[in-house]
Amino acid sequence: MAKIMQYVNTGEVCSGGLDTILNSGAIGSCVVITSFDSVKKIGVMAHVLLPGKCPANNQLHTTRYAANAIEEMLSKLKSFGISKGNIEICIVGGANVLKRENDTIGKDNLDSIMKILMEEHINIKAKSVGGFERRTVLFDIMKGCIYYTVGDSKPNLLWQTGSIH
Repeated sequence: MAKIMQYVNTGEVCSGGLDTILNSGAIGSCVVITSFDSVKKIGVMAHVLLPGKCPANNQLHTTRYAANAIEEMLSKLKSFGISKGNIEICIVGGANVLKRENDTIGKDNLDSIMKILMEEHINIKAKSVGGFERRTVLFDIMKGCIYYTVGDSKPNLLWQTGSIH
């Protein structure tokens, strides 16, 4: 089966099946959320730029915000008939890549996402967050694997579902 590489740019929420690899590209203070259902073999990646919810007067890029991106991610999963109980979540990012003492955007993104996922009763299976270096995320849906890099490192396996057959 030929694989489709789909880039998930800042503020996007994309989904795919067994033929799809979702790729975040470089992330700094942004946070990438991956969600996977190992039964239906569907994956979704959200590339979150900002904490909280999009202001009502700015409906152009709503999924740049944590609450809106998670809402869209859950909506996509629901459209495939996936229940929240089957979702396996990983998060990557939230770094302070500019190394500014008062720069809290990465931490604010992480706090916002963690709070929303807790309110939704969704557990995180694995994470690589914080620090001062950029990361990338590659989500191979067929393998049920999330790979990540930190800085110039080679890809590392962050998580693999135990249910792929």
